[in-house]
Amino acid sequence: MEHKNVVNIKGWGTDGHVLKPSGREIHNLVYILLEFVTGGLLFDVCQTLGGMGEEGGRYFLSQMLDVLTFMQGKGVVHRDLKLENILVTENMDLKVADFGFATYKKIDKLKSYRGTMTYMAPEIKEGKQYDGRQIDMFSTGVILFIIVQGIFPFKEAKKDEYFYNLLINGQFEKYWKKVGGERLSPEFKDLILSMFSYDPKKRPTIEQLRDHAWLKVPMSYKMTRQSLIEKL
Repeated sequence: MEHKNVVNIKGWGTDGHVLKPSGREIHNLVYILLEFVTGGLLFDVCQTLGGMGEEGGRYFLSQMLDVLTFMQGKGVVHRDLKLENILVTENMDLKVADFGFATYKKIDKLKSYRGTMTYMAPEIKEGKQYDGRQIDMFSTGVILFIIVQGIFPFKEAKKDEYFYNLLINGQFEKYWKKVGGERLSPEFKDLILSMFSYDPKKRPTIEQLRDHAWLKVPMSYKMTRQSLIEKL
């Protein structure tokens, strides 16, 4: 899983040795060496900056799509994508971490209950068989929404949860008013609603996202990066 947007493994072994403060020694421990990422969690960046707007969303989503393309190309799904599992370098480059729930086996026919409540797709909550690529897309939508707006889009994706219920019942105008998103562009609203689709088959693929009008808006990658660094 070597990629510029993944926390890469630098080494591992089975001969780890620990000397505890009590004097007790433990031998033959399995260990993994990971690269050091200096910038902290994306969660902390979002807490510090609040909503970064649509330009900030495009900046980070483009990186997320790169790493998702890489992962899916390897037949891997993460299943716990969230702000707390994404690190940021000093140059505002994303690094996806914590592959503890990831799998590369039968990724289109999964059943295990995996993920974090606020980022989890509805089909997992309902105990249905699911496609890991589609649930990673749902979680990416939650991440994108928080980056743009600075708040969660809903508490959890359940039919009886107030905000998600507005979405699945088509009460979009009311929803955007409740979450303070009335001034967001029609293109962003269209993209994010498709990512939050209750029907996983209606969520966009990576290729469809890349072709979406919202991501076709010209963006100065260097200027956006510099602007975010200065704000921090």
